[in-house]
Amino acid sequence: MKEELYTKEEEKHLKVGIYTALVIALIACVYVMNKNSLAHKESGNYYSIDARFNRTDGLLVGDKVRMAGVDIGRVVNAKLDDHFKAILTLEVKEGINIPDDSSASIVSSSIMGEKYIEIEPGGSMDYIPQGGEFSYTQDAMVLEELVDRIINIGKSNRKNAENKK
Repeated sequence: MKEELYTKEEEKHLKVGIYTALVIALIACVYVMNKNSLAHKESGNYYSIDARFNRTDGLLVGDKVRMAGVDIGRVVNAKLDDHFKAILTLEVKEGINIPDDSSASIVSSSIMGEKYIEIEPGGSMDYIPQGGEFSYTQDAMVLEELVDRIINIGKSNRKNAENKK
């Protein structure tokens, strides 16, 4: 007598699960391929600027560079310097001159959203040249660290309230 590993209902659930996983994987592949092809379709001339960060958590090559909420370029390269800081190379559309006292920050579109670089323009009349580097940068905020800080503040406030009683 042949022993069955699964009941007919379990086999049905297993097949549905496998098909669902395959569909999700296919959708993810199509999304990644479309995102990459859209990034390459942007036309125009660009110039490169470097930005040095202590950490870039979640920011990837190909992510957007924005100024005042408008896309002006993208991240095209990431590497480490001799002091283990991340050097990101940004391509910015020609014709957009960035004052040399501007800052570059890694921000997120929402709590769990994709990250991008936001450029805050300075007031200088001199501009960052092709191949130049930002003087001011702000690292990515790590969600886990932010939650830990909030929890620690709450614990501290609770402890202070208990001590006052």
